[in-house]
Amino acid sequence: MLIRTFTGGSFGQNTYLVENEETRSAVAVDPGAGATRLVEAVRSDGLSLQAVVLTHAHLDHVEGVRVVRDFMPDIPIYIHPADLQLYRSLPQQAAMFGLHADAQPEPTDDLVPGQDVTFDGVTFEVRFTPGHAPGHVILVAPDDGFAIVGDVVFQGSIGRTDLPGGDFKTLMASIREQVLTLPDDMVLYTGHGPPTTVGAEREGNPFLIPHYGGGLA
Repeated sequence: MLIRTFTGGSFGQNTYLVENEETRSAVAVDPGAGATRLVEAVRSDGLSLQAVVLTHAHLDHVEGVRVVRDFMPDIPIYIHPADLQLYRSLPQQAAMFGLHADAQPEPTDDLVPGQDVTFDGVTFEVRFTPGHAPGHVILVAPDDGFAIVGDVVFQGSIGRTDLPGGDFKTLMASIREQVLTLPDDMVLYTGHGPPTTVGAEREGNPFLIPHYGGGLA
């Protein structure tokens, strides 16, 4: 599996293109400001784009959905139902940051935790990880050794919880139950910044290790 990253926008958000090099099929994950370059890559390489999959519905992760839909008008859009309200309030989200954003195309399919989604050789296990956003999920590809984790955890940090629908204790539980239970060598592709691994965050992330001999958050 080939994973390409398109970083852009004032939030430095990572848009991902996950490609099965045998079938030449691909999936767009969290098309944000890098969506135009993702579409250009799909077109220039002759890939078959199968779906848009959203880890969550914050502005920077969904503002490029329309770009992908303009390229492929019938492409399905997957999201967890708990983030639909957030997705539909995109103009209001943008206004909170003094920005403008238009509403995006309506999602077509639900992501169901515990169920796999498969797109012509690109398969993800869906894990429910609320705390940063009410309907946040991570997309795990165990056979390929990677997971796309959105804004749950970053290299040396975790997702913010001060936005509407965020909750620190819920986020920490999501990380411990759904991320740190993955193999230590699994690569984590994050919503912002460079990739990391489960083991690196378990051992060195200041939010996830015991402090001064005490317990965990």
